Amino acid sequence: MEFIIQALFSFIFTACFGVIFNAPTKAIPYCGFVGAIGWMVYYILYEVKVTEVQASFLGAFVVALVAQIFARRFKMPMIIFNVSGIIPLVPGGIAYNTMRNIVELDYNMGIQNGMRVFMISGAIAMGLVFAEVIVQLVMRMFHKGRTSMQSYARAKRRQKIK
Repeated sequence: MEFIIQALFSFIFTACFGVIFNAPTKAIPYCGFVGAIGWMVYYILYEVKVTEVQASFLGAFVVALVAQIFARRFKMPMIIFNVSGIIPLVPGGIAYNTMRNIVELDYNMGIQNGMRVFMISGAIAMGLVFAEVIVQLVMRMFHKGRTSMQSYARAKRRQKIK
């Protein structure tokens, strides 16, 4: 039951951020879906005792992959789906606690929370970048293979003509 509640609320909140970021109306449900998928990856991994940094990395990686798919499918910029999709993964509560600890002069806890925020934010950025690079490499190989097949077919046709 908790799994369904997590998925439902992450979908709703991510779709609402799509509205705030002025995503096209037809893309808003897909923005919500991207965020829900990313959050569920994070949530499942965190529940099976994977560190929050690793779970954030993999969640952001999946967000970027799904955003790439939707961007190509709907012929829209990928950033529409990426920005709203990573919102559930952003460590805003931990960042707030960092500032609260510093204001309360609890520097040790503030530094500890600050490092957690830094590591999670870096993991999210790395997940987005790695997914983009992998998709670009796969697309380049696919395009190169298609081009070489077309060249091969043209060469065969030329041989038949002669």
